[in-house]
Amino acid sequence: MENQVDNRFTWVIKNFSSLQTSRVISSDQFLIGGCKWRLVGYPEGYNKSHDYFSLFLQVADYTKLPPGWRRHARYLLVIVNQNPDKSSKRNESSKWFDQKVPGWGLSAMLPLTKLHAKDGGFLVNDELKIVALVNVLEVIGKLDVLDSEVPQETTQPLKKKKLVEDSEESSNLVNGTPPVNETMNVINGFQVLPSQVDIVRRIFEKHPDIALEFRPKNPHLRNAYMNFLLTLIETLCQSPGKLTNEDLVEADNALTYVKASGFKVDWLEKKLKEIREKKEDEETGQTRIQELEEGLKDLKEKRLEMETQLEKVKAKVLAARASLTLDDVV
Repeated sequence: MENQVDNRFTWVIKNFSSLQTSRVISSDQFLIGGCKWRLVGYPEGYNKSHDYFSLFLQVADYTKLPPGWRRHARYLLVIVNQNPDKSSKRNESSKWFDQKVPGWGLSAMLPLTKLHAKDGGFLVNDELKIVALVNVLEVIGKLDVLDSEVPQETTQPLKKKKLVEDSEESSNLVNGTPPVNETMNVINGFQVLPSQVDIVRRIFEKHPDIALEFRPKNPHLRNAYMNFLLTLIETLCQSPGKLTNEDLVEADNALTYVKASGFKVDWLEKKLKEIREKKEDEETGQTRIQELEEGLKDLKEKRLEMETQLEKVKAKVLAARASLTLDDVV
């Protein structure tokens, strides 16, 4: 039995003792972050880890994905101890999944002695409960399905497989749901266009806490807020001279709107303040330039007038200095 809510997937394996002869078992596919996943378990250990129960998170149908695909995800795998007084077994990590390494987890996840202990708490009524939390950080290549089309809850029977590499498919959790035609990239849980990848990646690299308190869960709202943020940044990247006072007022309103969603954008608020100050400096400077230019124009006109008067005076002086001729005297 399986259950999925948001980025949390629960796999309850019934009649676990009857699976000891199975080399590998897997859950049905589940969809998180627009990507198909599955859990893969080895009841008697993977490879040489014969004394442990092995557990992995794997990209479903990875052999059918186009070349060059990659998925970056942070995950938490938990083998639940159903005794509230005892600790569960956890494995948390952040990994890139690709064609060479389509699955990550632990070969030595839980010792079989602890798993089968009578009062160990892991097996209750011959049921083993496993929980996976997956946060898709970035996707290179096409998404398997839109987040808005992921069902909130699914229940599927357990399926057995001979090898983890087998391409045999489990029941599709989204029967009738067409694949995404448009190429999208997922960065820290936000779907963005290829043209937006660099700037969004740069935002999260420089401000990793920007979305820690981001509240919207609906993928369409998440995309809308991200696009709003990108538009605001694009506006602020313009020269202050091209921004009108109305533009700055709208930018301030947009910043308030973005902050209300939970985005931590104090750095952007600081930049907007700097731009507003630059705009004021520019306007003040432009006014002063006009005043100086007008003053310089007046000075030039006065200089021209004085130069004209000077030439007239010089002419009179030269005339006064000239010697008289005989004709002038007689």
